[in-house]
Amino acid sequence: MGLEDQRDVETDVYQPAEDSHLLADAACDDLADADEGSLVLEVGTGSGYVAGRIDDETPARVIAADLNPHAVRQAREAGLEAVRADLVAPFADGALDAVVFNPPYLPTDPDNEWDDWMEQALSGGEDGRAVIDPFLAEVGRVLAPDGSVYLLVSSLTGVDDVVEEAGEHGFSAAAVADESFPFETLTVLELFR
Repeated sequence: MGLEDQRDVETDVYQPAEDSHLLADAACDDLADADEGSLVLEVGTGSGYVAGRIDDETPARVIAADLNPHAVRQAREAGLEAVRADLVAPFADGALDAVVFNPPYLPTDPDNEWDDWMEQALSGGEDGRAVIDPFLAEVGRVLAPDGSVYLLVSSLTGVDDVVEEAGEHGFSAAAVADESFPFETLTVLELFR
């Protein structure tokens, strides 16, 4: 990797943090007994950390997707099957057994937003749900009938609001993991129909 490529990774690709570890742990625990050949998509893969953990620790076939071309390149370099995609748009109806997503969830004042890849990886808009709500509206289309979604949500975003929005799209929700920090609580929701 050249110096320019390294700069792209450091400044343009979300690297694993507490939220990534929590989501990977929860998804791997729940998917450990998945059928061989189950198809799992990680939306917004960033560095590919979560997809890599699922690929290593479960029998599922994993696809890592991100809108950010730098993230797709990093995930491919990590040996993952990675594609450039906006949420779930290019995936076939009913094709996925599970979808895993650590969305941009930080509430952000529109006057303080920047137009770069890292900002897109972090900013959830004014209410923190600018990416979550469109995802919830679309993800049901690509899930197999008994498929699940593993969605990381912050208390800053409003877990109850996300659960309510998921319900409007036909999902039930259960909290499968959470971790508290001084400024927020992170929760992994499993969404199912």
